[in-house]
Amino acid sequence: MNLYLVGFMATGKSTVGRALAAKLDYRFIDTDSEIERRLNLSIPEIFENEGEEAFRKYERDFIETGHPELNCVVACGGGLITQPGMIELLRSKGVVISLFATPETILKRTSGNRNRPLLNVEDPETRIRELMKEREPFYREAGPMILTDNRGMSEIIEHLQRTYLREARSFSGQKTSGESSETSAEG
Repeated sequence: MNLYLVGFMATGKSTVGRALAAKLDYRFIDTDSEIERRLNLSIPEIFENEGEEAFRKYERDFIETGHPELNCVVACGGGLITQPGMIELLRSKGVVISLFATPETILKRTSGNRNRPLLNVEDPETRIRELMKEREPFYREAGPMILTDNRGMSEIIEHLQRTYLREARSFSGQKTSGESSETSAEG
């Protein structure tokens, strides 16, 4: 089944996701890159020309129908998970794991990157803190969390792989038992 990596920008979703996909022999997909490729526009251009709401619709469309249903590691854009119903949609399609990093680490990792339209402001650190405060509850609710600060790539990948395999077994067990999530929630 697919693995969906969610979390704030620059937490390592693409870097770690690409490495884990190679290790698992899965396809790696970055939602932002796929949207840019399909529209032949950069994320900043989409935000400038069509607005954030249009971009969020492109994200939802991609998750609903724009990628294979199996054997993919999907790095989701930082704001994708905040859309109404998106956590449930991702969970219905596979395992969801959140990656975390501190605001200081995120600032360091994004410094000088102009392809982050939400951080193209006078005080990016304050903006990071504001956005993280808004989004953190969604990331925490989405699934298991893995901290990427001050950890080596191999350590993060090993932890991510163990977590994914554990969650996939649980997910598969739920599917084969015949119980739906509605039944589980009522009981």
